[in-house]
Amino acid sequence: MSPEGEPAEIEVLVEAASWETSPPDARGLAERAARAALAAAGARGGLAILLADDDRLAGLNAGFRSKAGPTNVLSFPSPANPGGWLGDVALAFGTCRREAEAQGKRLEHHLQHLVAHGVLHLVGYDHESDAEAEAMEALEVKILAGLGAPDPYAAERGDHGQS
Repeated sequence: MSPEGEPAEIEVLVEAASWETSPPDARGLAERAARAALAAAGARGGLAILLADDDRLAGLNAGFRSKAGPTNVLSFPSPANPGGWLGDVALAFGTCRREAEAQGKRLEHHLQHLVAHGVLHLVGYDHESDAEAEAMEALEVKILAGLGAPDPYAAERGDHGQS
């Protein structure tokens, strides 16, 4: 674990060139979202965020989940370790961009949401049951509000003016 008072080690790796230009400062957005998620969850430790393309995520999705095609975000929690490394989060540019466009969201807000979502998975949150999903979504909304991003679930609830 990070020593008391020392910020968590968050490494952002940009593998897909698309992330370098859209949204502007994707690295900074991802890191801030990860730090906000850790703080909101009361968690400590390091993690890596991979900003990749759809092909890379499709390969990871097939290799680790036996599912075909890309997905927006994958989380790979680390087993308990003395260094406090929490794991890795990977995002697919094309899938994230298409989702943001289809949902009428800004790509930077969708990126922050998916990073927060992925980090919450690393620290034990899940959405297998309705109760788990509600708790995780409420925390995501709180994290994003702190980052100045709108509620990512507003449109699903019919709060169209909020997203």
